[in-house]
Amino acid sequence: MPECPKCQKEVYFAERKTSIGKDWHPGCLKCGKCGKTLTPGSHSEHEGTPYCTKPCGTSGEKANYEK
Repeated sequence: MPECPKCQKEVYFAERKTSIGKDWHPGCLKCGKCGKTLTPGSHSEHEGTPYCTKPCGTSGEKANYEK
């Protein structure tokens, strides 16, 4: 069973949110800067940490956008 990159607990299939190539608990997929809950495909990431596309992901850091 996959492990959530935020809390390191098991992620069950029915509850998982897949983003940045990893499975997350819905409550764990949050912006690394402001803490806003994110949805898969609607955010940016930097060094494996998800960020809001705006404004957190555009605060001068290089961001890779989900497709």
